[in-house]
Amino acid sequence: MAAVVNGHANGTNGTNGINGHTEPSYPRFSEIPAIIDIPVRGDDGDEAVNLDLTELMDETDELCDLLENENAARTYWVTIALAYAKQNKIDIAIDILQKGLGALARGSPEDKLAVLACICWLYLLKCRRAPRVKPTQTTDDDKTKEHWLHAATSTLNEASRINPSYPPLFLARGTLYLLRSSLQPSKSTSGGPDHSERTETLKQAAKCFDDAYKQSGNKNLLALFGKAKIHFSMGRYAESLAVYQQILTHAPDMVDPDPRIGIGCCLWALGHKEHARSAWQRSLDVNSERNIPANILLGLSYLDESSQYGTTDPQFAALYKKAMTVHTQTAFKLDAMHALTCATFGSYFLLRKAWANVERLARRAIEQTDVNAVASDGWYLLARKEHYEGTDLNKAADFYGKADLARGGDEKGYLPAKFGAAQLKTLMGDLDGAKFRLDKIISAPGATATGAQKSLEAMTLLGILYAEEVYANQAKGQQEDKSLDQKKAIGLLEQVRVAWKDPKRKASPDSAVLLNLARLYEQDVPERALACLQQVEKMELDEIAEDDDRLPDDIGDEVEERRARRELLSPQLLNNIGCFHYHADRYTQAREDFQMALNSCVKMGDRDGEIDTDALVTSISYNLARTYEAESLTEEAQKIYQGLLDRHPEYTDANARLAYIALNSSSNPARSAETLKALLASDPSNLDLRALYAWHLARTKKRISNLPEDPEQKLYKETLQKYDKHDRYALVGMGNLHLAVAREMRRDTDQDKEKRSKTYLRAVEFFDKVLTLDPRDAFAAQGLGIAMVEDKRDTGAGIQIFSKVRESVKGLSGSVHLNLGHVFAEMKQWSRSIENYELAIARSARERRDGLPEAQILACLGRVWLMRGRMEKKLEAYKTSLELSKQALELSPGNINLRFNVAFVQIQLATLLIQLPEAQKTLVDVEEAGVGLDEAIEAFGEIARGPQPPFPRGDLEARANMGKNTMKRQLAQAGEKQAEYERKNASRLDDARRRRDEEIRKRETERLRAEAAAKERERAIKEQRDAMAAEHQEDMRRRDDNERKREEAEWTTDAETGERRKRERRPREKRQKRKKKGVEDDEGETDGGVVGGEGTDVEGGMGTGRRARGNRATSGTPGTGSDAEGGGRRRKKKRKLERKGQAGRASASKFKSSEMVEDSDEDEDGAGGRTRDGTPGAAGMSGADGGEEDVAVVRSAVGARKKAARVLDEDEDEEEGESASVTAAPAVDGDEE
Repeated sequence: MAAVVNGHANGTNGTNGINGHTEPSYPRFSEIPAIIDIPVRGDDGDEAVNLDLTELMDETDELCDLLENENAARTYWVTIALAYAKQNKIDIAIDILQKGLGALARGSPEDKLAVLACICWLYLLKCRRAPRVKPTQTTDDDKTKEHWLHAATSTLNEASRINPSYPPLFLARGTLYLLRSSLQPSKSTSGGPDHSERTETLKQAAKCFDDAYKQSGNKNLLALFGKAKIHFSMGRYAESLAVYQQILTHAPDMVDPDPRIGIGCCLWALGHKEHARSAWQRSLDVNSERNIPANILLGLSYLDESSQYGTTDPQFAALYKKAMTVHTQTAFKLDAMHALTCATFGSYFLLRKAWANVERLARRAIEQTDVNAVASDGWYLLARKEHYEGTDLNKAADFYGKADLARGGDEKGYLPAKFGAAQLKTLMGDLDGAKFRLDKIISAPGATATGAQKSLEAMTLLGILYAEEVYANQAKGQQEDKSLDQKKAIGLLEQVRVAWKDPKRKASPDSAVLLNLARLYEQDVPERALACLQQVEKMELDEIAEDDDRLPDDIGDEVEERRARRELLSPQLLNNIGCFHYHADRYTQAREDFQMALNSCVKMGDRDGEIDTDALVTSISYNLARTYEAESLTEEAQKIYQGLLDRHPEYTDANARLAYIALNSSSNPARSAETLKALLASDPSNLDLRALYAWHLARTKKRISNLPEDPEQKLYKETLQKYDKHDRYALVGMGNLHLAVAREMRRDTDQDKEKRSKTYLRAVEFFDKVLTLDPRDAFAAQGLGIAMVEDKRDTGAGIQIFSKVRESVKGLSGSVHLNLGHVFAEMKQWSRSIENYELAIARSARERRDGLPEAQILACLGRVWLMRGRMEKKLEAYKTSLELSKQALELSPGNINLRFNVAFVQIQLATLLIQLPEAQKTLVDVEEAGVGLDEAIEAFGEIARGPQPPFPRGDLEARANMGKNTMKRQLAQAGEKQAEYERKNASRLDDARRRRDEEIRKRETERLRAEAAAKERERAIKEQRDAMAAEHQEDMRRRDDNERKREEAEWTTDAETGERRKRERRPREKRQKRKKKGVEDDEGETDGGVVGGEGTDVEGGMGTGRRARGNRATSGTPGTGSDAEGGGRRRKKKRKLERKGQAGRASASKFKSSEMVEDSDEDEDGAGGRTRDGTPGAAGMSGADGGEEDVAVVRSAVGARKKAARVLDEDEDEEEGESASVTAAPAVDGDEE
């Protein structure tokens, strides 16, 4: 494809380039002469009438009579008709040909065929220029394309009856089919073959063009044009591209029609947009006079490129200007009726909201085009115009449908038209219809295919529609379960959010998507909601320019600059961010956000005085006051509330908060209660005020066993009967009241038990109604669980309910743990009960402003410890219960019930100490219990004399009397016995204590000794590691020295150039072959001794010692050495590897790797050997020249890797068991080269 795109065929390079270009050789009507001579018969013989074809008259009767009377040949009729057609007088041309056809009725069939073919082509030309639909404005010629197609068909059929194989008819018939297919809508198919009417028509046209091409001997370029257009219309862009390139190859100077236009369209459809633009630009370069297609297509290409940038990007402005002013406007000036140009300009005027221009241009595009896609654009412009105006939505829906149908409709169709129809459904209130259409767009086969991209606009709108249903349900009190719709909305909007990160889509974030996500996440995942709002904040901050006039001139550091920028944001956004911080207990950040929102309101009012910011300021100020309350800054909160009331005296919420603050303070709660009551009287329908007053009654009311007389119950009943029967707070409060009453009822008789059960059932009814209204109401669920546990004793079901509710609502988990503690206490699972009570205490301490736990929860925990002590008979449990009861009383000193609990535990502790044996208690415990008993007796007396004792006065007085009389006496006796027991066992206790102390000291000594030993081991290990590290470093240093010396021996500095180079090796001499034992070597003897020394015994005498390899014994004179000139030839010897295992036996080493023979330049001249026992052998001398210095042997002391040497002996028996390990010494001084 690259060769075709960039080569000669696409018209961008080649012989038809700009340089050397000639004028087009294929102009339309090029064969029509300027003057024609019509032969006539005269008196003087044949004459001719001269007719100027450039100045033709509209009246043709005389001319036709002349041609008919003179029996003019068909060429005259056709030439004159085409001359009229050339001057765009097609109707006159058709009329002349019709008359000529009558005049030639008795002529040859060929003449009639030629005239009919010409008429057919003129009909087809009229069809191209005729409107697609009947024009809205009346014109001289209202005939549509369909009319001219019928006329051309009848003419073509008439010609076919004369001669169906007439060659010009094939091309005409193909063109006829091609024009007819443009009026037939394309049908979408689901992956199968397309058998629509349009496809069949195109196939027939293709057959006709093939026949025309064959009949012309493969020379008819117009037939190739037809084939290329058919391929393109059927979506076979590659085949169409090949045909267009074939045309351009055969006719590179053809410009009307121009194959480069078709090449560009094919390349664009194949995704090669840059190459397409090059082809269109080449077409414009070749023919720049009236090249409308190239101009409009180039304009569209630049518009497409500009869509990849934001409207604020400078590149967008440059590309858009070039598209509209340079190309589209030029095309429009050349032909104001060109369909594609009108559609493009219509979209421009649509943005400008110039509705009249949109209507006119869209109608032109629809009427003048023979391309379905352009007609679809025209219908879409009309639909958008009606949609914007909103006067006739039904007409807009009809236009959207026509635009979609023109491109295939159904699964194929036109996506913007489908989306517009869905928008209309939303405007009309048909949300189900809108969701159906949008879901169809998203789930279309083209959108779900691999690599396909779903419409972000469709997903956004569908997600918002689902979200709106969730919001509406929340506004109605959540009467229906919309969790599925909420999941769908979140899923769709999150997909849109993810698509923003895809660089290929170049989609910009939409704040509407983020705001809807924040609202959907608000209840379930508030942190995600806050993240969405913060992203919106970042987007708005990025939109503020550096040189914005609203910013102050003297901005300080980055913190001040950020504050200044945030004050320019929307106050609603800042207020919502602050609310999320408030609910997350981040009060400092919430306060900053609310203050910033107030500053934003002030600046907004300063910029535009017509904006009313009072409502915003009121709401944000109220939120700021609530934040001050949460931070225990009640004075600041009261100031804000009072300021709100000064501006809005009827602001009920501010009054309620002031009353609440006053009720919590100890200054004058009675007056605050009266204020709250008066406030409720002024606005009795305010459910929040009624709930606050009910809360106050629950805290301050007297305990009443008769439920109908309870003021709290009366308030709830009034709320449900008069104001809102679905008020969940009142329903839960009624359920809790019935629970409390049922819990205090007697259970002595069956009648009492039945009455108690009915009361529990009534409470369950209230809770069940709340759960019907809101299945996620955790308060009602807790009440239901409590009723099941207390009435039915179904602890398993209760635990299951409490476990589910535990984390459902923030701030409620403390009460859930409290209820779980109650349940486990009933089940006598003391450890789990104590654990849940302690969790409830910790949660309550975190939630309270003063950081102190709830006194009631401490009392419950003390009760459990008391019950555990009773069962296990443990004194520590009683003491823990007493301590917790005292802590609860300290938190609420005026609570008579808590004082009773302390006294009751003191009585129980005294009773336990009376019963416990002496070995399990101490005298101190008994004395403390005596003090506590006196306090309990006094407390019972005061409680009995109080106005509202928790139990009958007689019972309390009887218990106090029993403590004074019986228990004090018994406890005194127990104290005496305990004292006597401790005196008798004092010596034994001292011995036991002494032994215990000695055991403790012994254990401590052993512990210290073990610690000292461990430290000593650690010190020894550290020293060993340090020594190993030092040894390793020393080895590394030695290795580095050896490497350096070896490098100095192998490399030298050139005396002339000063460059480093490697030393040259001396050529090795061939060694003489060594003979076997006992064989005398005559050739090896010289006048002075043994030549080469290879057969010489190193240690002398026996000849059984190891021979040193390469160590030659020299006589000390130049003439006797083996290297001396004229010396005898050395004996030849064979190299033979050692037997397996010999090297290891001969040269044992402490290292795992074997020793290595390192060759050097002096390998043959001298090396240090080793004997069988590992001692160094005789070192040879260089001996070749007497003046050479000795060679130093450098060996690595540790870790040198050595390689087993090979034995150079021919006799296997002689050398058995011997091995040699020789290390060649590198030259140190560099003398030997």
